[in-house]
Amino acid sequence: MSRLKLTLLVILSFASAGLRAEVMVDDDLGNSVRLEQPATRIISLAPHLTEIVFAAGAGDKLIGVVSYSDYPPAALDIPIIGSYNSINYEALVALQPDLVLVWNSGNGQELAARLEALGLTVFVSEPKRLPDIARSLNKIGILSGTVSVAEKAAAKYLTRYQALVADNSSKAPVNVFLEVWHEPMMTVNGTHIISDSIELCGGINIFADALPLVPRISVESVVRGNPDVIIATGMANERPEWLDNWLIWPDLSAVKSNSLHSINPDLIGRHSPRILQGVTQLCDYFDRARKSLALNPIKPIDRL
Repeated sequence: MSRLKLTLLVILSFASAGLRAEVMVDDDLGNSVRLEQPATRIISLAPHLTEIVFAAGAGDKLIGVVSYSDYPPAALDIPIIGSYNSINYEALVALQPDLVLVWNSGNGQELAARLEALGLTVFVSEPKRLPDIARSLNKIGILSGTVSVAEKAAAKYLTRYQALVADNSSKAPVNVFLEVWHEPMMTVNGTHIISDSIELCGGINIFADALPLVPRISVESVVRGNPDVIIATGMANERPEWLDNWLIWPDLSAVKSNSLHSINPDLIGRHSPRILQGVTQLCDYFDRARKSLALNPIKPIDRL
């Protein structure tokens, strides 16, 4: 555990009835989460947390999830207790979970506080950089008693992440606009994990300095930023029709270089191991723009 620099603690204590394995980790807000024994009844309140639980080898311990928890396919068989921003508290409590996984920026701190007030044990997730996903895997593996599976999944993830870093560290920077939605027009700022993905691929998020995590912006501000690449996420695999609205601005660098692309939001916006699929796609789009714009390599950037 020390090699991952995680604040993780596993305490073994003996009780009169036999051996009891108490587990404790710090969540992503620095709160200590302690269980008398590894969780056997877990509720996930975000699709990315559902994916991480399965990847950590604890999918069989999930007893409740929120809507859009659709990966892996086995997640579709788990009861739904609401959406990430609208939870059925009665249904949740009735399931008698011993661990509830909460997404801070999605569910909100008030929800976590309310669950704790009900006497439930809560782990708050808020990955901000790509390596944080490996830490999430390890922490949930400890809380669920599936450490060996979780460690292997985390190591596999980090190996692939480091390979992507090495492959993209010397590529010329490209200015990028990530269009989360079109009406209202929304993007992400520099503290969002998607922005970290953009940076890994050698991109510069033109709205990195915006104050909200997911700011609303105007067409004019995008035109002023003159991105070399425009990426739309939309709602699914299909290319959003509104992406081609940018064609009315022929002087945009992204239009000139034919760099209007889309990525499935599940592969770039979810804080799960699958995000590296989206990152790989993102890096490929940037490479196409570099070729079209005839950009030259730069001195490698150290992210390892």
